Amino acid sequence: MRYKIALLLMGFFALSACKSKKVVQAPMIEFRDLDTMVVSSARKDKVKEADDYQLPIYHKSHERKNDLLHTSLDVRFNWEKQHLLGKATLKLKPYFYPVNELVLDAKGFDIHKIEFGDNSNKVEYDYNGVQLFIGFEKTILPGKEYIIKIEYTAKPNELAAGGSVAIAEEKGLYFINPTGADAEKPKQIWTQGQTEANSCWFPTIDKPNERCTQEMFITIEDNFETLSNGLLKSSKKNSDGTKTDHWVMDLPHPPYLFMMAIGEYAVVEDAKWKGKPINYYVEPKYKPYAKEIFSNTIPMMDFFSEKLKMDYPWQKYSQVAVRDFVAGAMENTTSSIFGSFVQKTDRELIDNHNEKIIAHELFHHWFGDLATCESWSNLTLNEGFANYSEYMWLEYKYGKDEADYHMVAELAGYVSQARRSPHPLIHFAYNDKEDMFDAHSYNKGGLVLHMLRNYVGDEAFFTALNVYLKEHQYSTVEVHDLRLAFEEVTGMDLNWFFNQWYLSSGHPKLDIKYDYLLDAKKMIVTIEQTQDPDKHPAIFQLPLAIDLYKNKKATQHSVFMDKRVQSFEFDLPEKPDWVNVDADKTLLCEKTDNKGMDAFIAQYNEGKNLWDRLEAIRFLGRSYKDSRNAHRVFESAIKDPFWAIRAEALETLILKKDDPILSQIEKMAKEDPNSFVRAGAIRLLSNIKDKKYVETAKQVLKEERAYPPISAAMSLLKEKSPGEALKVAEQMKNIDNINMLGSVGEIFAATKNPKYLTFFEENWNKISGYRSISFFAEYSKLLTEAHESRQKNAVEKLEKLSMNQAVDGWRRFGSTKAINSLQLFYLEKSKAAPSEDKKQEWTREAEILGNKIKAIINAETNPRLKRAYLNNL
Repeated sequence: MRYKIALLLMGFFALSACKSKKVVQAPMIEFRDLDTMVVSSARKDKVKEADDYQLPIYHKSHERKNDLLHTSLDVRFNWEKQHLLGKATLKLKPYFYPVNELVLDAKGFDIHKIEFGDNSNKVEYDYNGVQLFIGFEKTILPGKEYIIKIEYTAKPNELAAGGSVAIAEEKGLYFINPTGADAEKPKQIWTQGQTEANSCWFPTIDKPNERCTQEMFITIEDNFETLSNGLLKSSKKNSDGTKTDHWVMDLPHPPYLFMMAIGEYAVVEDAKWKGKPINYYVEPKYKPYAKEIFSNTIPMMDFFSEKLKMDYPWQKYSQVAVRDFVAGAMENTTSSIFGSFVQKTDRELIDNHNEKIIAHELFHHWFGDLATCESWSNLTLNEGFANYSEYMWLEYKYGKDEADYHMVAELAGYVSQARRSPHPLIHFAYNDKEDMFDAHSYNKGGLVLHMLRNYVGDEAFFTALNVYLKEHQYSTVEVHDLRLAFEEVTGMDLNWFFNQWYLSSGHPKLDIKYDYLLDAKKMIVTIEQTQDPDKHPAIFQLPLAIDLYKNKKATQHSVFMDKRVQSFEFDLPEKPDWVNVDADKTLLCEKTDNKGMDAFIAQYNEGKNLWDRLEAIRFLGRSYKDSRNAHRVFESAIKDPFWAIRAEALETLILKKDDPILSQIEKMAKEDPNSFVRAGAIRLLSNIKDKKYVETAKQVLKEERAYPPISAAMSLLKEKSPGEALKVAEQMKNIDNINMLGSVGEIFAATKNPKYLTFFEENWNKISGYRSISFFAEYSKLLTEAHESRQKNAVEKLEKLSMNQAVDGWRRFGSTKAINSLQLFYLEKSKAAPSEDKKQEWTREAEILGNKIKAIINAETNPRLKRAYLNNL
């Protein structure tokens, strides 16, 4: 699906046997195993009433009574009313049993006419604003195809009047700048069907276990480009200045993947892939960068097709960027939609490519589009695979370090959410199907696949995926289908793996201790699983690699943990320098690794992979930042071959004015191959109390092309030479880059001059995503310096922005938070008021602002944003 974007606000928008000679359990294991056994006199349990017993929540797969075979849509639009005028022709047949009724999802329509068959026979129907119930005069027998024709008007912006808040949020069809009132924004129409929102613009059986072929006739003003699923068969100009584009999708796919995108696009054709068209739809000013924006699309198609031993299965592949998209991206079959954030210039793309999200949506065309989860409870069979494709591509294209660094972030995102709201990967008890789009379905799903790959081996892993896809192409899947494919290929019983990772919640939390028995010449590694046994499996079965290092050489032992507390014993003539548990770094877990500083220093210097070096840097940075020995590791790490290690080391280093390493840092600020490392070096220089680095910053501003170092140089100037910083900000205030606008805003806010409020007001519509929060925060700081009349004018603008449900949610939150900041400012002023009159005046002003915030919260239709308001304001 909808590619996930990192959210700043909580909820809104974080071998069968040991190869060593002997396995010994620690003596305490017996006591831990026995301490749950209690001998006591019998006691009487509370007697439960019959009503106390209930079945667990279970969201079953949609029961298929009718089989949708083909959908033909003829659509045109009323821009002013934001309506779709549609004619739908549906071909169906009974799924197995005879039927005398058809139930279609059709949310918020005006139904004008319904006909049965080709003879214009009108039918009786009932409509409740959400579903359409069509009765048949005669029972339709199995195998008999029939046709339903429906003329209707879809009114996505009026859904709230006939349904719930949840329906109002999932409009399916979106008109962007429909009247053209916003000169900065193009007019567009686009759709977003997942989960079940496409039935807001055409009648269908809107469930993931339905699929059909389709065709679409789109009539629109002829200055617009259209895009839909499948191939464009014809485009006919009409006498009224419109055109009708006929798109045909002759391979079956789920209704939630039907799509349209309409806008004044530049369409850039890439080379064909095995005869299949590859096109990119971007706003005209990004036309020169389109192939860079969607870089490596064709090599990805080659790579994924080869790894899966199955060619990309669809007729074409197009990618389009749209404004104000309600998700990150969406894998609509043959035509993926992306938010406008992917549109970047060549300078913005430096070290900042879109390839992870491109890989994600492309891989969905095998996992999600070709083999589709049969219910939203099984969503990870779509999203877990798409997330793992990001790792696969990074590993292939940029190396294992790059892929592993991505996985570090994936693990952190999952763990953060699991601490708040854990649930099984296959989750039948969700509150709302939208809740399935979280760091479990995505992050954990990919991490589990990585463990499975490591356990069975690459050849078996990709062979099993091929078997799975061939068996279930153009069909639906559940998790047992995946297990059976792997069991068929490997000959293993993998129930234990799927039960604990897919059908149970949580993950192991490991406490690792080390002890060397000098007299016995034995190394003991004791691992305790400390996860809550009342909420998660008390024991996860864990295949582990344990590396024992001596004199920079590692001896690896494969072990299998299957107890709550387990000790692994290794015969060694000498104590090892350090021990690496989970040496392959594939295990999804949290761990407390009770190693000392010297062991972590050795781990950085001798570890085999990025995880080893990164763990060491982070541990030493937390616990031994002031140690000279740790400091030497940081100095070594800024020369690490991988950019992210260099960047993290720069964040950890604490340097003084006369530190000899500063000359190297200054050189890195100008010459490091990675722009994020250059920016980190500049930030480190900014912390040094020496104005000579003003010249370094000025040189960077003169020669640098990438924006992160430029932004860091501006921040350095703001700290060390405010006058120079202001000159730079004035020169850059018209730059069309959201990061740079944020840097300019910080400098303007630091002046405390209210004249710069206009800069923020003219640019806040250009800021999107989480950056909106800091942009509005700087604005609110400056607002406190303004005259009261100017503040009231600003609040009117902020209130209008916050109330506009069409505005990006991050901006709405940022603008509302700015009002809240001004309210808090008045409350603080009232506490130190020079007179009782002023105290009452400022208290009233705070009350007025508080009432405005209440009105904004009450008017908010997005429940997640509403919760963010309540939790943060």
